[in-house]
Amino acid sequence: MTIPVARPTHRPAPNVLTIAGTDPSGGAGIQADLKAFSANGAYGMSVVTALVAQTTTGVAEVREVPPEFVTAQLATLLDDVRVDAVKIGMLANAGVIRAVVAVLERYAPPHVVLDPVMVAKSGHRLLADEAVAVLRDELLPRVDLITPNLPEAADLLGEREITDSAGMAGQARRLTELGAKQVLLKGGHLRADAGLDLFCGDGGAEFLRRERIETTNDHGTGCTLSAAIAALRPRRPDWAAAVRDGKEYLTEALRAADRLDVGRGHGPVHHFHHWW
Repeated sequence: MTIPVARPTHRPAPNVLTIAGTDPSGGAGIQADLKAFSANGAYGMSVVTALVAQTTTGVAEVREVPPEFVTAQLATLLDDVRVDAVKIGMLANAGVIRAVVAVLERYAPPHVVLDPVMVAKSGHRLLADEAVAVLRDELLPRVDLITPNLPEAADLLGEREITDSAGMAGQARRLTELGAKQVLLKGGHLRADAGLDLFCGDGGAEFLRRERIETTNDHGTGCTLSAAIAALRPRRPDWAAAVRDGKEYLTEALRAADRLDVGRGHGPVHHFHHWW
């Protein structure tokens, strides 16, 4: 007589996809996204949109992936693998943006986060000027959460960058008027209160304050935060909970960043601070 063996009934880890450019130094782009996915209990996958020659000191060169090959990567993956959440980062040009939009429309993956990467910390522009309108008008309404910093929000709105928290609510509201379902407006560029972010969703607007960590090792913070939120969302009841927990993860990754010694410029945050 065969005795049946009880099998675990736990839910499998979520499968989370990043669509973004590379960073050979490992601090930003798909390399950082995959680390953040793993650190937050998700299985990470990636589709490359651009090959970026980048270090902790800046961007040297960018080679864009043809839109048709971005489509091929995405369609091949989504025809086979269940995708529970998507994080979108650097898209480089209008053709790649439209390729991603078409795939989102065809496959309708749940829980899509857009980090509208436009300019690197070094000042190197990572999204062509003519592509901003395509991202704003065609992609932004098709995602669930956007996570712009203040310069990116100003770029999307065609406005001047705000310099204080008083203007954040207005810009977040105007982004929702463009079609964004939820907005996490990051206040890291604020002169007086760099630890203040604003989350605007179905439950209204909420300012989220975090401890400001004094470190120069802050390369890839935007990539890491948006990736952590995407990884957490399938196991959280709503976007607000995923955003709060993602911010907490990033704060601790910044707190531990000085334990690393990577490069001569802005080093990375410590994605695996819980373990080593």
